[in-house]
Order: sequence, then structure tokens, then C-alpha cells
Amino acid sequence: MAIDESITLKKLEVFLAFMERNNLARVAEDLGQSVVSVHRALHSLEQAIGCPLFKLEGRNLVPQDTARRLAESARRVVAECEDGIHAVRDMAGINASRLRVGAIYSLTLHCIPHLIVGTKLRKDGLNIELTLGSNDELLQKLQDGRLDAIVIGVHDGIDSKRLITVPLFSDEMFLAVPLDSPYASRSEVDLHELANENFVTLADGFITSYSFNQMMENAGISPVIGMHVGDIFSLINLVSNGMGISLLPGRIASFTPRIKLISLRPGHTYSQHIALLFLNSREQDRNLLALAAEGRTYSRRLLQGGDFPMLGEAE
Repeated sequence: MAIDESITLKKLEVFLAFMERNNLARVAEDLGQSVVSVHRALHSLEQAIGCPLFKLEGRNLVPQDTARRLAESARRVVAECEDGIHAVRDMAGINASRLRVGAIYSLTLHCIPHLIVGTKLRKDGLNIELTLGSNDELLQKLQDGRLDAIVIGVHDGIDSKRLITVPLFSDEMFLAVPLDSPYASRSEVDLHELANENFVTLADGFITSYSFNQMMENAGISPVIGMHVGDIFSLINLVSNGMGISLLPGRIASFTPRIKLISLRPGHTYSQHIALLFLNSREQDRNLLALAAEGRTYSRRLLQGGDFPMLGEAE
């Protein structure tokens, strides 16, 4: 008998995930899909096979004996296909157990460790290689295929047509000053008060440099910039030692107690949007799906005030 063309490996994978988890919402999160898409895949598979696989009890889908029998065969089919793919990837020199992740420096204290640990728990044996760099450097490496995924600040200048974007969190920008600055006792500052101050900032290509430029442009200010630096840690040290002031995201507060972050008055506020990005041509990659699922978990727990530090304390 010919196999119905609507019976696909993807649907079998969704089916097996449901048989293991027995929960539509959890399967949807693991696979990076909507609950509706998961339910549709299961219903379509059932129709294609031509016999009932589940029964509805209340709002729950309950597998029948037919589903359990199908799962036995489906596991063998998917496993054989995976073995073949792994063998081909090995022949081509591509290591399926390696995930190359890039991130901006300021995310190394909380965000990136959580994502790495959580992803490795989801994918036992996965080797994650971390590369740090500026926003623009990491984006170029992703597009060139030198990285599998990146965690950076997103903005309107990024062409997202080829990218899958998983939002993680937003982080407000603050005025950063040394502890002995005249501004340190203030709870709020207007950007126009700073028009003649000496600023230090990051070089072009960093999300914080982009944010700095956007904020100054929005306020109509041409800032006096005494120095550009190539990493966030040098910038923090320069500010803390009185070499100038800067505009920095709230997560920087966790890196040092030697600078003061001061809120900006309404009309001058600005937030960075941090997200996980990978190419949409890799949207079915299991390693990236695990990373994306962990990213959504991280974001949700931040919003719910879970045990991750919140913005302004860390991330």
C-alpha cells in the first residue's frame, strides 16, 4: 500500500513528542510551535493513517492502543532517518553535537550562562562553543555560517528577513557616572543637561553604541566624546575612574558597584531589546530548537519575576 503523502517525518516527530510529553503546551514549547500547530499536525496524521489514534476526554487528548503501536514504528523510522543524517553530516565534516553560539559581552554574567546550562540539560551531550563580540561582528558571522545562533541587541537597522528572532528581554538605558560625580545624588537627569559633558562610549558596531547614538539624535544633541573603546569592561572602568560619563544599559549594574546608574527623564528614555537569532533555514535544527525553547523559558521567568535577577539588578 502506498504511504499517504501527508504522512511526513515532521508530523511523526510531533506525534512522538506528544506521546512522550502527553501535553500539547509542553510539546509546542519544546518544538517552538504554537499549540494550534501541534494539534493540527496530530489531527492531520490521524486522518492520513485512516484510523483513530486519540480520544478526547474533556480538553485532553488521550492516546489509544493504535497510537502506542504507531509510536513503536515511528521511533524506528525517525531513528533510522536521524542515523542517516548524522552519517552524512559526519562525512561532510559537520558535527551535529556542536552548537556555536555568539553573544555580546554584557550578557555573560546572567543571560548566557542560563541559556547554556538550560540548553545542555535539554540536549544531553551537546557541546556549546561561545564566541563573544560586538553586535555587528556576531551578525556577520551568523550570516556567513561561522555561528549557529547569536544573542545580541536587535534594532531597526537589522535585516530580519532571513532570521528567526526569539525575544529575551528589554533593558532600559541609564546615565552612568562615577560615584563622586555631581550627578550621583540625582534620581533623574535630563539629557539636555549633559550637552557639554565629556562622554566615553563604545566604538561603532556595539548595540550600546547604537543606543547611545540614537538617544543623542532623538534629543538633538551633538555629544562631546572624549574616547571610544572596544569593550564594555574598559568603558565601565573609564567611567568609574572619572574619565567621562556614558549611557549604559541597566544590566551593567551587576558588573561593578563603582558606578551609579541614573534614570533619564521621560521623553529621553530608551530600551535595548535583546534577542536570540538564527537563520530561518535552520528552523528545524533540533539543537537550535532546544536553545530557542530555553530562551523562551528564560524570558518568561524574567517577566514572571522568577529566580533570575531582574533588570537593573542584572538581567
